[in-house]
Amino acid sequence: MRYYFTVSGNNLICISVPAAMHAYFRTALRLRSFVALGGKRQDMNSINKLTLCIPMYNESSIIADTVKTLTAALEKYREGGAYRRWELIVSDDGSTDGSADIVRSLGQSGVRICGYEHNRGKGCAVRTAMLEASREDGSPEHVIMFTDADLAYGTEVIDRFARAFAQHRDTDIFIGSRNLSGDGYESYTFIRRIASKAYIRLLCIVGGFKLSDSQCGCKAFRAPTAEQIFSRMETDGFAFDFEALLLAGRLGSRIGEIPVSVINHRESKIRLGRDVFKMAHDLFKMKRRVSKIKL
Repeated sequence: MRYYFTVSGNNLICISVPAAMHAYFRTALRLRSFVALGGKRQDMNSINKLTLCIPMYNESSIIADTVKTLTAALEKYREGGAYRRWELIVSDDGSTDGSADIVRSLGQSGVRICGYEHNRGKGCAVRTAMLEASREDGSPEHVIMFTDADLAYGTEVIDRFARAFAQHRDTDIFIGSRNLSGDGYESYTFIRRIASKAYIRLLCIVGGFKLSDSQCGCKAFRAPTAEQIFSRMETDGFAFDFEALLLAGRLGSRIGEIPVSVINHRESKIRLGRDVFKMAHDLFKMKRRVSKIKL
């Protein structure tokens, strides 16, 4: 005789199963696994909540379309079962062109703004949104993701990231990788593609990373992991990705990679010739600082 435990309402129920039926019953449980969350039952093939964070600095020309596109996509993937609830946080990095007012004027349900008055950098904008989300709901079934306002990787990645977390419950972080997809750099010019890959390779060597694309602007974290990492971060600029990954390594976070492709490409605000050496220098300093952090 084998015994299984399940929950019905507030009651813990023990079920005894003859040995001959053990394999069948175990398979049935796997095919129909549910977990109680907030008094409701949730399919184990989905997560409870997804929060998408968008850093924004002077994006008045595109932000209205971005918010409308994202809210429609987030609701579509919710209806498809990727998660039960969603939220969109737009983090204003001290915009001076009225971007925040545009977002507010849309009056979209499920959308809110956070931020600060003076420009500090993308890293600060992402950190502000990630911590606001993680401190409101710190459940491991809450996934917090960030991507850029130009939706460079499209919206389908939202669904793929959410489902990856549901299928791999021992993974703390998923990051997008252009290098794992055959068409990851398809919209880049040949020179831009070579320069970008060389740039990422150089910085990964300096940082000691084994990931295939540390600089992809599409990453997602379980809420407890996001809190542990972003609460320790200090980098306000573009190099914040490296700091997040260095801290993830120190914390022993489990990281997975998901192939992504650049669909909407616009000129990067990073200047390869000027910024690569500065970021390499910053990375050395980050490694020293992170290595001294007491966990």
